[in-house]
Parts: sequence; C-alpha cells; structure tokens
Amino acid sequence: MIAEIICVGTELLMGQILNTNAQFMAEKLAPLGVDLYRQQVVGDNPQRLTEAVLTALDRSDVVLFSGGLGPTEDDLTKETVAAALGLDLVLYPEEWDRIVGYFQGRGRAPAPNNRKQAMFPATHCTILPNPRGTAPGCLMEKDGKAAILMPGPPRELRPMFTDYVMPYLEQRSGHRLYTHMLRIFGKGESDVEYELKDLFDGQTNPTLATYCETGEVKLRITAQAKTDEEGEALLSPIVAEVEHRFGDVVYSENDEELAAVCHRLLIEQGATLSCAESCTGGLLSSAFIDMGGSSAYFIEGDVTYANEAKMGSLGVKRSTLDRFTAVSRECAEEMAAGMRQKAGTDYALATTGYAGPDGEQVGLVYVALASRDGVQVKELHLTGERSRIRRLAVLHALDLLRRKLCAK
Repeated sequence: MIAEIICVGTELLMGQILNTNAQFMAEKLAPLGVDLYRQQVVGDNPQRLTEAVLTALDRSDVVLFSGGLGPTEDDLTKETVAAALGLDLVLYPEEWDRIVGYFQGRGRAPAPNNRKQAMFPATHCTILPNPRGTAPGCLMEKDGKAAILMPGPPRELRPMFTDYVMPYLEQRSGHRLYTHMLRIFGKGESDVEYELKDLFDGQTNPTLATYCETGEVKLRITAQAKTDEEGEALLSPIVAEVEHRFGDVVYSENDEELAAVCHRLLIEQGATLSCAESCTGGLLSSAFIDMGGSSAYFIEGDVTYANEAKMGSLGVKRSTLDRFTAVSRECAEEMAAGMRQKAGTDYALATTGYAGPDGEQVGLVYVALASRDGVQVKELHLTGERSRIRRLAVLHALDLLRRKLCAK
C-alpha cells in the first residue's frame, strides 16, 4: 500500500511553524507496512491545493492530510478533497451539536462559520472524533482510494492518528512491521555499522538501520510478519546478537531514552537522587523533572555556577578551587559528595566544565556520581557548540547513573 502525506498551511511554507506532523506520521507508517513515497507542503491556495490533491490521489492508495479543517475561508482541505472525489458536503447535526457543546463547556458560543467544521460528504465518509478541538477529522473512501483528513494542531492530530488512523491502516495493509529500536550510548554510528556489517549485509527480514542522534545511536531492527509471535521470533535472535556484541552500551530495546531508563530504575529500587550542576545549568535536573512521577525520588537540584556557590552550597573547599580550579576531577568529586550529604540522597550527580564558546579548554567536562560506595568521576573531552557540549554532559552523567543502577 502506497501512501503520501500532504500538510496544508501557508504558515508551514513560510517556516513560521515547524512541521512536526509529517515526521510523526511518517515514523508511524513504517511499522504498519505502509510504503511512504512522498511528502509535500501546500499553502492555503485553492488551485495549488487542488493540483496536489488530484496528483496524490492518482499515484497513491492512501493520502494523509493535516491542517485546513478550521472555520475560516482559507481552510479548504475538506472541500478540496471532497470535490476531487466527486462528493458533496452536507451538515452532520450530531457533529454540530458536539461543536456547540465544546464551546459551551468553555463558556463560549460558536461563530456561524464554525458550522463548516460539521460539514462532511453524505456518503463514502467516516468521521474521526476530535475531543480536543472543534475540527473532527474524516476518512473518505472511493474507487479504491482513501483520503484521511486530520486537524493541524499536533495535540489534536496525534491522538486521532493513534486511536483511529493506525487501526484502519493496519487492517487495510493486511500485514505489519514489527520493530525493536535499540538505543546505544558509547559507540559512534560508523562503529556500530562496521561491527554489525555481517548482519546488515546478510539480512532481508529482519532488516537493520542506524540513526544518529546527539551523542548516541539508534539501531532499528524491523521484521515483516503476520502475527506478534512470528514478528518476535524473527527479531529476538538479532537483538540478542547485538547485545552480545556490544554489551552494556545497549541501554534500551524499546526506544527508551537514557533519562527514562534512570527514572524507571530509581523508582524500582526505591532510591533517591540529587544533582549539583555548573556547566549544565539545570539541564540535568530537568531531564528528571520533565517526567511525571519524578517526585518519588528527586529531592534537590542546585545550580552552583560561581565558585562561591560551590563552596557555600556544596562544601567545595577553597583549597581545591585554588589548586585544581572549578573544572577539575577534584572539584566534581567534592560537588557530588557535598550534594549527596546536603540532600541526604542515595545518589548525587555533579557536572562542571567549559562549555564555550571561548577558551582553550572548551569541551573539557567532568561528571561525577556519589553513592554510599564513594564517588566516581569521568573526564570528558567533548566537541561542538555550547548547547551540544552541555547536552552531551547531561547524557554522560545519566549514563554514569544508569550503569551504577544496573549493577545493583
């Protein structure tokens, strides 16, 4: 089954809004056994949108649309697609009632032009509910072609796609792809691909592909199968072989981020954590606090940027700073130990370094982990711009904690 994505909106063409919908849908289509050949962005222009719709319907089995379902005159997706399929729009009273109720629940009344959002083809149409907004989606099917229309806001499109579009596409495709996304920290993309070259070259089902992210590598292992059992039987031996070769640099089989792995392990072990940060400036603490449930273990986070703060809040000795400077193994060790003692936690992470952009030692960073067993310190020599160095420092600190927790 061949699919195409059309995202509608002049604001997307102008770069005023980042087009995350296309990325989200494309990523979800592959595991459903749907071949995505093209993506395009079209502005709010009737003629150009009509041309795009007709071309897409001619060359693809399924066309997925985002945007253009609002109440204004330049919201033309539904009307354009219906016309291309030769379908007339009529008012769906139950959808109009839902829209009225949506506004009333917020102490407002709909404008007259909101009625167009309750207009759909009388036949060949299935409504896709949207409890998060006023624009229902719809599925139009005719002559073997399917057009799937969804609203533009990601918070409305994503649940609609997951709840309604994915089951439809899975049923229509007749098969699906099963995937394990392994996350690797500690090896570069070229090293991963080289060391698994025999698996890449010799496999057609499953297949392997690498994706590079900041500081880490994602390895996607995909199998085409008809059942969960068959898919898992194809994937398991390859996953096991990768883990055998790479050991603990593989930290997740299910696309779980480093912070999420640490989050889960801390909760499972009933352990507590605190963070003392200099160069990362709160990014490390935020990695945990961004996740719901972190209050179960996260006790305190201190940003001690100046030397006076390191001494006053964490007990770093003046003699240590004078002799070794704030960016040193010794300072990182005292920061972590002082933070653990101050917060009374099982573990404490610390970061200190030169993030740049100026200076001869840009990229020199120390991360430390204090526990009841003592303090581990790791010296890093990172490259890139300031934001990348800070992000990498966070990842190395998380990996230090992850390895400690996994050793329990």
